[in-house]
Amino acid sequence: MTQIETKEFSQDLARNLAVVAAKKGESFTLNTLITDKDFVSAIETALATLDASGVVRLVNPADTAKLVFVVVDPDSEREAFGELVRAAAGVDELVVASAVSDVAAAVEGALTGGYVFDEYKQPKKAPLGKLVVSVDDDAAVTRGQVLAEQINRVRDLVNLSPSELVPETLAQIAEDEAGAAGLDVKVYREDELEELGLVGLLQVGRGSANPPRLVRIEWKPEGAQGSTTALVGKGITFDTGGYSLKPSNAMTEMKTDMAGAATVLNTIIAAARLGVKRHVVAWMCLAENMVSGTAGHPDDVIVYRNGKSVEIDNTDAEGRLVLADGLIMASEEKADKIIDIATLTGAQMVALGERYTGVMGSDEYAATIAEVAGTVGEDAWHMPLPAHLRDTLDSNIADMKNSGGSRFGGMLTAGLFLKEFVDAPKWAHLDIAGPSFNRTAPRGATPKGATGVMLRTMLAAIERDA
Repeated sequence: MTQIETKEFSQDLARNLAVVAAKKGESFTLNTLITDKDFVSAIETALATLDASGVVRLVNPADTAKLVFVVVDPDSEREAFGELVRAAAGVDELVVASAVSDVAAAVEGALTGGYVFDEYKQPKKAPLGKLVVSVDDDAAVTRGQVLAEQINRVRDLVNLSPSELVPETLAQIAEDEAGAAGLDVKVYREDELEELGLVGLLQVGRGSANPPRLVRIEWKPEGAQGSTTALVGKGITFDTGGYSLKPSNAMTEMKTDMAGAATVLNTIIAAARLGVKRHVVAWMCLAENMVSGTAGHPDDVIVYRNGKSVEIDNTDAEGRLVLADGLIMASEEKADKIIDIATLTGAQMVALGERYTGVMGSDEYAATIAEVAGTVGEDAWHMPLPAHLRDTLDSNIADMKNSGGSRFGGMLTAGLFLKEFVDAPKWAHLDIAGPSFNRTAPRGATPKGATGVMLRTMLAAIERDA
């Protein structure tokens, strides 16, 4: 990862400045004294991805400038610094003299924009070695670094080969990394899941040679008030669909189905590293949805710990089954606010596309979470949970089915299913099926592949209540 260094620049260095990008309103201009044509071209391309216009190159025979001067609109800082650092990959040192209004966002953008997952590639591409920024706010720099490191860690986990990241492995990673951050961690294994009646995890995981896990992580700092925020994350380390088998072209990228669990893990670690004065408990619901002689069947009926019976009419609607266990446990601990996050439905992408997170839940709190997302530069949209869709989940032999069965409103019926397992004053459900993974070219601070979306939003929501 790129090293960040802060430095005060004196006014007499102005003659060495090279203006790389200036944005005013909707128009970018590019004025540069840099003689490295490849680097200039990369900057121009980067600006074009931000819908830049009016790009101009000034030819200058002088030596390459030692300083780079970047001026951007405050709202664009995270994205602009992400583009800048990605364009500067392989450069030893880049010095930026900038009137930065949000230092944390700029630093975070620089480190997340420069992210590359090259675990399996040779040769590995060198990142920008060092970014020197002209700011005097060490706390903001630290915050930006912490956020970037945890977002990038989510990306690492989601990008890993699914053969390397099975439920037991992810549980061990959580135990090691959360423990190193000073958090209390408890891993529930099969016998404990059976004892506790956590039937969703057991049902989904029964077809895999890699058994399910439930991980509880707690951050309880001194000075925290009595109320609690619970985070619940879906962690299906690979999803074949079970006997409701996915077609092959829909099974690729199903390694990403644990993004919710990776996000709650790294959100609570970020809260601990930043010393947030709020009691937080994270639940990672981990299983692998496979086909075998021991796998669950369509038509199976399971009875949850809270007494609700569910008929399985679609084994590929498994994420809600494991999340239900986590929501029950969080509710039993009397969390006053619960946020669950999951790559839950393809219907989310049909409704909102690949960049917007669907936010559902108790109306006031869901609206708050969508608003918080906007304040930290993430795209989210508050969606309803219409009462008239609830009867689509009715079963002839159980309290409910796990799938509505209709082509329409699938994101909403999934949210209505989860609602049956929530007993908390405030609850928000985040469906990140689309935005968790960028299938197109890098943009701003977002690389191709896993994104780490909504970590900033959940952390900001926790901080509001601290």
